[in-house]
Amino acid sequence: MAVLNRPAAHGRPAQAAARQTATPTRVRHVLQALALPALLLLLWQVSAVNQWVSPQILPTPQRVLATFTELLLSGEIFEHLRISLQRIASGLLLGGVSGLAIGIWLGTSAWARRYVEPTLVALFSVPTLGWIPILILIFGIEETLKILVIAKAVLVPVVLHATRAIRQIPQSYIEAARVLRLRPWTRLTRLTLPACFPVVFSGFRLGLSHAFIALVVVEMLAATEGIGYMMVWGRTLFQLDIVIVGILVVGVVGFSLDVALRQLERRIGRWQPGHD
Repeated sequence: MAVLNRPAAHGRPAQAAARQTATPTRVRHVLQALALPALLLLLWQVSAVNQWVSPQILPTPQRVLATFTELLLSGEIFEHLRISLQRIASGLLLGGVSGLAIGIWLGTSAWARRYVEPTLVALFSVPTLGWIPILILIFGIEETLKILVIAKAVLVPVVLHATRAIRQIPQSYIEAARVLRLRPWTRLTRLTLPACFPVVFSGFRLGLSHAFIALVVVEMLAATEGIGYMMVWGRTLFQLDIVIVGILVVGVVGFSLDVALRQLERRIGRWQPGHD
């Protein structure tokens, strides 16, 4: 029994050494990522101290921090952020699911490729901002408008990535599925989706960044709540410290969600063939 337990005993120091090696590497990566923000903050402070820009146009970091603290303690920023995240979640779900379905259809159907794809590409070329006036006339300025605008922003990259990923599936995989006479659902879940997963997930991550852009735009134009509305309200009052707080909140939240998606991608991708 002692002999059988030796490999496990040898494996533990190796795992501990790997963890010790990984920790400094992660710290170094974090410091490298914070280098540019720290430099920008330093330039911002120097500019404020030397009054290179008027404080009414570029508030000092201390003023922005005080405004953020005030909004935080009053709970106002949490309320605006909660509403914005609800819109992001609804738009991401609607646009992501619809985009994946359309992408699979375009990638697997020759008929859709010939007759539908050219029209969709033309529609996708119209910026999201260009659809807002028409959508306002149809749906008004209620929540439906905001969710549809965000969903459209998410749908486009998901459709394009899913279509490209499916068309890049090796022909040998497709021939093997035909030989095995896999049912359509089995072929979709066991072949198509696993094979195109990395590219499709990249489409979802890109769609998330587009969703935040669409969110801020639509909240600035047609909303009375949300982070975008808070920013436009600050601009109206000429309190640019509120605008900068909104920008920083959107940036931090967007970055955090992207990091969470990357972690989710790694966890889900472990079951893929060839994953270490």
